[in-house]
Amino acid sequence: MKDDDRRIPRTLPIQSATFSNPINAEIRRAAATGIYDIRGGGAKRRVPHFDDLLFLGASVSRYPLEGYREKCDTSVTLGTRFAKKPIKLDIPITIAGMSFGALSAQAKEALGRGASEAGTSTTTGDGGMTPEERGHSKTLVYQYLPSRYGMNPDDLRRADAIEIVVGQGAKPGGGGMLLGQKISDRVAEMRTLPKGIDQRSACRHPDWTGPDDLEIKILELREITGWQVPIYVKVGGTRPYYDVALAVKAGADVVVLDGMQGGTAATQDVFIEHVGLPTLACIRPAVRALQDLGVHREVQLIVSGGIRTGADVAKALALGADAVSIGTAAMIALGDNDPKYEAEYNALGTTAGAYDDWHEGRDPAGITTQDPELAARLDPVEAGRRLRNYLKVMTLEAQTIARACGHNHLHNLEPEDLCALTMEAAAMAQIPLAGTDWYPGKPGTGY
Repeated sequence: MKDDDRRIPRTLPIQSATFSNPINAEIRRAAATGIYDIRGGGAKRRVPHFDDLLFLGASVSRYPLEGYREKCDTSVTLGTRFAKKPIKLDIPITIAGMSFGALSAQAKEALGRGASEAGTSTTTGDGGMTPEERGHSKTLVYQYLPSRYGMNPDDLRRADAIEIVVGQGAKPGGGGMLLGQKISDRVAEMRTLPKGIDQRSACRHPDWTGPDDLEIKILELREITGWQVPIYVKVGGTRPYYDVALAVKAGADVVVLDGMQGGTAATQDVFIEHVGLPTLACIRPAVRALQDLGVHREVQLIVSGGIRTGADVAKALALGADAVSIGTAAMIALGDNDPKYEAEYNALGTTAGAYDDWHEGRDPAGITTQDPELAARLDPVEAGRRLRNYLKVMTLEAQTIARACGHNHLHNLEPEDLCALTMEAAAMAQIPLAGTDWYPGKPGTGY
């Protein structure tokens, strides 16, 4: 017998689940550079999401609506609490705040065009209002951020609503970044910053420290705008019940609640992946806060963070939201991470669908850049048309689901139309597991 025949078989190599290849690569990168990783986008980890919920279509106990003959309304009015001129939108899908600086002027124009053609609103973002965006946006929400970059009282009065940003789902408790390579002459002028110098936005407003000061700030903004336009308050998803309750107490017309799947232009990867709550976990506590205060539907709730399809829209509304907001999905509709630029993404060390180094300003699609040659690749008219088409499809999908559940308005969708596929989703959304009438923590069950 040969020696080789007597060898003990070796076990197969097993990769550690704790020290996986991506984790080991990050350790090596950190060891080589001494700099934390910065990127854009939202959380990439798998967390409970809208895919973990299903709709219960109508049958004998519910009567469905005929798609071609029976209307399903999609309109929504935002700011009915105190504003003299609330916003009336054709669809409950809005465009989230994304700044000029983070995005090119062409991208901001495209967002305004697409939103206007679809009958909805868009939002400025950090750094102020551009003429392109205001000129092509029928309904424009002006973000009022801790940095105050580009803040202009005249622009406040030109806006259709004001959104006070307290936090963001991708980085609740933290500020954003705009690195020097994206601080062009125009961005520097708008933000009163030196050209080419890295900028970090503040993590909290400089002139207030709590909800009482927020109330004073809301009153100040109402005086500036003559009580004409709605005042939104945007919070990152962390303690949604209390944050929503305090925003209502401070006098908000609308609360925007952003979960951890929501994107950002640039911040630390560790922040994006390890701080905040999944969007699904935020909605029911926020709705409960509004209900406990007796203002559900009087104070509107906009949910954002990982909204991708009409099914996501319908599920958010069924859980109690009045509208949703999209950012990353809108960028993809414009052309972000398009496979037609695969060779150029490869040259940047990445691939289409995974490019998130938005802070570097080298986006081949011309969206997250201030490079004039790259930005010129984006045709704002064509990109706006793509966004309009995408919003139209999302709306049709949501209508299809609502009709199948027997509802003639998207806002008539309700938790009873849903079931959950996992224990986690059932607990977070307070929706029964499929085939049961129970969810973890259901009152009266004791478990």
